[in-house]
Amino acid sequence: MDTESIRSMSEYSSKSKYKSHTLKSGGNHRSNSYKNNTRTARKYSDSLNNPYETTMAPYQTTVMLDDTRDGQDVVEVQILPQDENWGENTTAITGNTSVQSGSMEEMGALWPDTEQKSAFPILCHRYIATTLTGLLSLVAFLSPLAMLVLPKLGVFSPAATNLSPQQRETLLNCGAECKGVLVSLAFKMFLLAVASWAIFLRPVKATMPRIHVFRAIVLALVSICCGIFWLFYVVQVTEGVRATATGEDLLEYRALVSYSSSLCDCLLCIHYVAIVLMEIRHLQPVFYIKVVRSPDGESRSYPIGQLSIQRAAVWVLERYYTEFSIYNPYLERLPVSKSKKNASSFKFYDIEGIGSNTLQMSQSRGTMNGHARRRDSSHNERFYEEHDYERRVKKRRARLLTAAEEAFTHVKRSHHDPGGGSAMDPYEAAQAVFPTIARSLQKYLRVTRQQPRHTVESILSHLALCLTHDASPKAFLEPYLSASPVLQNEKEQKSLQSWSLICNELLTRALKDGTVFQLRQNDLSLLCTVHKLPHFSIIEEVINPKSNRFVLKLNSETSV
Repeated sequence: MDTESIRSMSEYSSKSKYKSHTLKSGGNHRSNSYKNNTRTARKYSDSLNNPYETTMAPYQTTVMLDDTRDGQDVVEVQILPQDENWGENTTAITGNTSVQSGSMEEMGALWPDTEQKSAFPILCHRYIATTLTGLLSLVAFLSPLAMLVLPKLGVFSPAATNLSPQQRETLLNCGAECKGVLVSLAFKMFLLAVASWAIFLRPVKATMPRIHVFRAIVLALVSICCGIFWLFYVVQVTEGVRATATGEDLLEYRALVSYSSSLCDCLLCIHYVAIVLMEIRHLQPVFYIKVVRSPDGESRSYPIGQLSIQRAAVWVLERYYTEFSIYNPYLERLPVSKSKKNASSFKFYDIEGIGSNTLQMSQSRGTMNGHARRRDSSHNERFYEEHDYERRVKKRRARLLTAAEEAFTHVKRSHHDPGGGSAMDPYEAAQAVFPTIARSLQKYLRVTRQQPRHTVESILSHLALCLTHDASPKAFLEPYLSASPVLQNEKEQKSLQSWSLICNELLTRALKDGTVFQLRQNDLSLLCTVHKLPHFSIIEEVINPKSNRFVLKLNSETSV
């Protein structure tokens, strides 16, 4: 039997087995496949109608039938990575690659957002501390003024019923010395109002799980100071009025003004303590903290002062959102241009029906040897994949820069109205120029997996903004070529960011050497490790000026 007949018989047997498998599946399988093909065709037609659709579909799933194992049909599912031109032929409308699966919006409807449920408690926790601080600061600020106004309003009139008109006039009279104290008190009150507004009445940057210890200490000092001064004020004024009525002692209004000025001085001192504890104490670096982001492993190190653990967490988040690069989960697996076939491309047939066990053993042994070779060469494959990916990114970047420079040469600012309706506004000019760079930008965003972050409308708005301010092509491409900071991502620009703080120690305790805490948000985590800065011992060393003389040694091999 020649080779041609063997090949035809093998192809006929495989086709007959495939047909029998299809007949056994029944009409259901045919109808489902027809529906799937219809949906795929509709999605493909939609992708042709929308050339700027940049939804990412990183993998395809293919089903192959293998009928070489003892005459049984075996279904093998293989996931093939896409090449660099996969977006030219396929566009997925939803966020998933499966045709029968739902979108992420539909899945989100099944599980409501927990942040929406807990929005009201978070807002209460966020503003209640600021409200209480503002009320207490207002009471403390108005206390010196109230001590001066109450005697004028006759609040202590029941105690002054036995006073003569001359004694009442003496009690409320304010001489030259009293007026000087009043002027000094007015300036002190103005400075206290400005300082309190700058320190206590500013919006809170973060809502912490525990109280701010230094802030609570300052508020406690203010409360104690105001309470003690008011207590002595009521007692002394009441007793002074009665003593004046009996003629034992004379209470003057100048004494009340001095008393109010003393309260204002005490409040200014407390404010100075608040500045030292809350604003100055942590400025001097004492530790350095290393922040490692999981899962991509990006890390930063910063010097940090004496802070509590929860305040250090807020400080780390401020640096994270302004200095870390944007985390791209789609780059965890690098896109490869061509799928490498690890399995053998040969297929063996046992024509005469003998030696089937030997053939299966040899195939299994070959498969095991292939797996071992792939395991040993995995680091080589990773190296070449990364190298090929970097080459493709540089290539797409160069094409994008060239296309952007060429597109910007077609736009020129018009300083006068040419008439005839030929002048365009910035957005219309951006729409006219965008097709020149759309293809290069789409390919670059696809290879760098940035298309979920940038939509066509956002790109057009950014292009119109750059044309309005006469920005260069590189300035226009900066959001797409640079992946930092995190706040550059529109999805991260929220009014509220929720993180979980995990630590084995009490969160109000100060940092110390070896402190470890973790910040989590969904799949992201920031592992923070604190170490103490060493003590630097600097010794002065004086170099003798006479030693700055040199001698040139020459030999036969010297080139000088």
